Amino acid sequence: MFTPSNYLHPRYWPSWFGFALLRLVSWLPLPVIAALGTALGTLVFYLMKSRRKIAVQNLAACFPAMSAAQHDKKAKRCFQLIATTALNMGVNWWASPQRLERLVSFEGKSHYDEAIAQGRNIILLAPHAIALEMAGLMLSRERPMITMYQATKKPLLNDIVKDRRGRFGGILVERRAPLRSLLRLIKAGNPFYYLPDQDAADKGVFVPFFGNDASTFPVLSKFTKLGNAVVLPCFTHILPRGKGWHVIIGKALDNFPGTSELDDARRMNEAIEDMVRLAPEQYFWVHRRFKTRPEGEPDFYE
Repeated sequence: MFTPSNYLHPRYWPSWFGFALLRLVSWLPLPVIAALGTALGTLVFYLMKSRRKIAVQNLAACFPAMSAAQHDKKAKRCFQLIATTALNMGVNWWASPQRLERLVSFEGKSHYDEAIAQGRNIILLAPHAIALEMAGLMLSRERPMITMYQATKKPLLNDIVKDRRGRFGGILVERRAPLRSLLRLIKAGNPFYYLPDQDAADKGVFVPFFGNDASTFPVLSKFTKLGNAVVLPCFTHILPRGKGWHVIIGKALDNFPGTSELDDARRMNEAIEDMVRLAPEQYFWVHRRFKTRPEGEPDFYE
């Protein structure tokens, strides 16, 4: 349990100031936060040349039919939405359930509800949409929701993240925790909000992502098989001009897992592609998704 009195030392005061600022911002109307985030994101887009280059390269590789001007426009909007989401963190963490209910809508939730009614274990395939935290937060109001997090070297931040993300019943599992503890939670009937689409380095297999070889974690089929679960795609959309969020939950992947982890990883990436195509600017393109290359290939981000 989070105990604020453990963090009264002056070295934690800058962090407390930052959290207090986030909470103050959370009281602003969402359209105002969206306007501030758009301005901040535009500034960061022009100042952070290296990250801007990564986002544009990713978009150019994944959407070659778009023009260079379109790649720049999508990348700029991506930065704006990242900044807006950062400012909205206080809304995620401290807004009342009643306010969140007004701001978040769902599409396709019947797929999730039907799986629950059938007694199925569930894995929500949630790629790195910029506002991905909101769907898991809202669904955890109905039943405990498993999600993974990566601990930092800042204990106050770790405790705040666990406390706020788990405020409605979320179960946070550290990424380095033993696999058996995660599977035990899935088998107990807790839905698992799984974020699979980061560069997997030497732990991955190479399968296409928008036609480009990407080092991909091949463990979704293992989670699904051992947890006796169904996989439902899930993507959180940020609505324009601060109107809130819209979460789309898709149908369960057919005949998943198959007979090959490699083929399952390919199918997983295809499902992610389908979600990203609905709103390309809302994917986390600043991540170096193609950092790890097959042997003999040059650096993707040179």
